[in-house]
Order: sequence, then C-alpha cells, then structure tokens
Amino acid sequence: MLLGIDHLVVAVESVDGAAEELERELGLAFTGGGRHEAWGTYNRLAFLGNTFVELIGVFDRSLVVTGSGAVSRASLEQLESRGEGLATYALAVDDVAGDVAALRAEGSPIGEPVAGTRVRQDGEAVRWSTAWADLGPARPPFLIQHERTGPEWGPAASAARAAFRHPVGGRVRLTTLELPSTDPDALAEAYGKVLGIAFSEGWRCAIGPQALELSPDAPMPVVRLVAEPGSPPLDIVRLGIRWVRAPREA
Repeated sequence: MLLGIDHLVVAVESVDGAAEELERELGLAFTGGGRHEAWGTYNRLAFLGNTFVELIGVFDRSLVVTGSGAVSRASLEQLESRGEGLATYALAVDDVAGDVAALRAEGSPIGEPVAGTRVRQDGEAVRWSTAWADLGPARPPFLIQHERTGPEWGPAASAARAAFRHPVGGRVRLTTLELPSTDPDALAEAYGKVLGIAFSEGWRCAIGPQALELSPDAPMPVVRLVAEPGSPPLDIVRLGIRWVRAPREA
C-alpha cells in the first residue's frame, strides 16, 4: 500500500554546498546522510517528518556507471544532461514484495525488489528495499520500504523526526509535488501502467497525506511545503526546483 511521498532525490554538484544553501535560503536543516559505497554516490538528508529531501552527489563516476544503483545512475544522468535538479523520487510502501507481485501480475514492468544500504556518518548502516521500472524526472518514481530499525527508522528516530524543529522556526512538511510534463496524459498513463496510480481530472492524485500533480504549464518541479503558523511565506528557485513554503493555519 502506498503510504506517501517518501523522498525527493535532488542531484547536486556539491552536497555540502547545496545543504548550506537550502538551510540559509529555505530554512531546512540537513542533519543526516552518508555514502552508497558500491554505487559511487553520497548524500545529505533533510527530514520533513517521515518524508525527506535527499541531496545526492557523485564521488566516483565509474562506480555509478558500472554499479547496480538505479538512483545513482538517474542522478548522474540528471547532472550530466540537465544540470542540478530533481532526478527522481520515491513513494513509501509497507509491503514492497507484495505490492510488486500484485503490480507485475497486472502487467507492470516494475522490477523485483532490490536491497540497498547506506553507511551513515556515524558508521551505522541503514537498509531498505526498492523497486523500479525506468527512472528519471519525467518517468514514474520508485517504491521503497525502509527497515524500521536502528538510528534512522527505529521508533525513537521516528519520534525525534516528528518533533524536529528546522531553522525556519519549527516543523516543516511536504504537501504537494508538482511535476512538469509536456504530455501529462501520457505520463499519467505510465504511472497507471507501472504503479497502478490513477489521476483525477486536472492530473492530480493523493498519495497518502500528500498530493501529486502533473502540470503542462510548470517550467520546473514545484515542491510545496508547509511550516509553523506565523512563519514567513517563501517562493524561490534553487537547484532547478521552485520551493514554495507557506505557514500552516493556526
């Protein structure tokens, strides 16, 4: 079952530089991250409850090209073909094996789940399973199921994320991801074929507590955030993405 938008994969030239920029300009704290040793990429994460923004960079291009990391390859493709920006994103599920089996039974081209791991800066390992068909900013996202243990996804870590206060002045959540598309009908059809997702009129659908929109008018992806009541609204373009932050109603 789809639980929500899990994370956005934003490919950048300098992970630390991009993290500093978004903290300064957007008020988001990038507190986690680590290295995908076998895939040639590294990252920093900003948690928005159980959703997060992943800034991903390349430390070894040859490992990206020869490795099995589909997200790393999509990130390299983004950087080399289009520059910094949204390379792909993930939808959280609670039973990736069961969901994939059901989708494949309906003719989806999605692949079998693949285990992944990342070593955090403190040396702890984080593990997950993902499944995808073909990744890219104009293609359906991938599915992910996190191993709900350890310092990043265990009960204590989830509670800490829920209460975390960003530099903007409190909790921040992702409400809507708006994706540009020159042919939203075709892209909506691809989402249906790969992931079984159905869009309503206006190319909009709910993914758990969040919304996904396909827009023929948007020149770039739009990430809509909500922060604490009284926080200043913001509408800026950074890293090839339009970030829109609004205060939550009191």
